Amino acid sequence: MSKILTPTTSPLDWQALLADPEKHWQWGYSAMSAALSWEKAKGLPPEIARLFSPDTELLLAIPEHKVPMPGRGRESQCDVFALARAKGDTIAIAVEAKVNEPFGPTVGEWLVDASQGKQDRLAALCALLGCAPPPDHLRYQLFHRTAAAVIEAARFKTDRAAMVVQSFSPSAKWFDDFARFATHLGTQVILDQPSHLTLPSGMDLTLAWVTSTVKL
Repeated sequence: MSKILTPTTSPLDWQALLADPEKHWQWGYSAMSAALSWEKAKGLPPEIARLFSPDTELLLAIPEHKVPMPGRGRESQCDVFALARAKGDTIAIAVEAKVNEPFGPTVGEWLVDASQGKQDRLAALCALLGCAPPPDHLRYQLFHRTAAAVIEAARFKTDRAAMVVQSFSPSAKWFDDFARFATHLGTQVILDQPSHLTLPSGMDLTLAWVTSTVKL
């Protein structure tokens, strides 16, 4: 796949990047909601920018950005990957957009009849994030999406990494799953507030859940 990127002119430009452009492009679902939000903002959506500083500047945003994970297997596909600058720091941000969709299979479900490759990948993700092997009820997607932010922070040599859930659910559906994941990493999360931790590599990591709204 070419690494040459072209600018977007409307949310419809995001549709072509989806694995299934017809099935995944629907009003009330995360892909369209994220596209509408980011295109309207013409920069970082303000609820994300506020996590870092009032003058946070978006440098680059890439929809449906794929990040190779340790070992064999599929990449982690961020709904949006962004580079931003705040208070003199450059930040690599992996964004997971959600409306009512869950975070995919639990670790226990993902590991059913797991190959050695899967077991090795999970161990590598835990080493990267500085956490113990997870209990079965945690959501695997949260591990690889957070790892994507950390991997890209190292690749782009940014000062910080961040994994942000951009939720379009008025009831913050699935927030409990996110909170349990954060606890496993050693921190606590509050709606619309950043939570910070330092990884074994020395990288500063921000975890956050922000509440967004969209209108046609």
